[in-house]
Amino acid sequence: MEYKDYYKILGVSRDAADEEIKRAYRKLARKYHPDVSKEKNAEEHFKEVQEAYEVLKDKEKRGSYDQLGSNWKNGQEFRPPPGWHGFGGDGAGFQDAGGGVDFSDFFASIFGGQGHASSGFRRGRQANFHQPGRDEHAKINISLEEAFHGGSKSIQLHIPEMNANGQMHTQTRTLKMTIPKGVTEGQQLRLTGQGGKGMGDAPAGDLYLEIHIHPHPHFSLQDKDIYLTLPITPWEAALGGKVTIPTLAGSVEMKIAPGSQAGQKLRLKGRGMPGTPLGDQYVLLQIVTPPAHTDAQRALYEKMAQEMPLDPRKGLL
Repeated sequence: MEYKDYYKILGVSRDAADEEIKRAYRKLARKYHPDVSKEKNAEEHFKEVQEAYEVLKDKEKRGSYDQLGSNWKNGQEFRPPPGWHGFGGDGAGFQDAGGGVDFSDFFASIFGGQGHASSGFRRGRQANFHQPGRDEHAKINISLEEAFHGGSKSIQLHIPEMNANGQMHTQTRTLKMTIPKGVTEGQQLRLTGQGGKGMGDAPAGDLYLEIHIHPHPHFSLQDKDIYLTLPITPWEAALGGKVTIPTLAGSVEMKIAPGSQAGQKLRLKGRGMPGTPLGDQYVLLQIVTPPAHTDAQRALYEKMAQEMPLDPRKGLL
């Protein structure tokens, strides 16, 4: 009898993590569930998937499965996959006790009868059937202020769910979630047990919410640092002085050095997003030139040109 490769059945590698195995099982269980699947030989595939998962989800059972020998007798067609490591040795195979023993039945015996998923189907397809709810993923939009200060937020989500008859439908749910201070763009928040409902006594899946932060009219966010473009007058740039700077935590005063130039970047340490470490706020100076509408204003600019001659394009040509 042909050896069953549980990793191949679930479509995962031999070093797959527990979470990857769980995801693969849920996907295949939905695909081959006999009450809803239109796939050919769905029940047989479902039995194999259940059997593989029962072994690979358990650390001790999986370890025993990975370490079993590859020396089979009596003509059994044991074809291990690449990378299989067994005991080797002589006489370490398993005996066919009259009429042959299925490899998967052998696992059922050493694992306490839990490795065979077909027993439930012998008593009826839905009897004692348990399937964990699937994990759901959604995106939510929040403001930069909400990301900075944190707090509670009510959200409405449309979650696909499977009813008792195996039919998919959309369920609208209102959830109250907590936004942690300093949450960043693309970060995922996990709400345990708020995903798809489990079947039978199996637990519900989890809900993963991906954070999207709305653009702000004044601030921009780069990782945990906040950027602000600050307009200043030519005389503030030339003479220096103190100006009031807005931050998400409130206004602060900042000193402008004499002779500051447009595009210069100033740093407000620790005024960025909360967290460990704290982010910073950077202020980019933008010099705003007042228009000359009157004769007196134009005369003032002409006097400045005479008193402070400057060629800002020197060296370009």
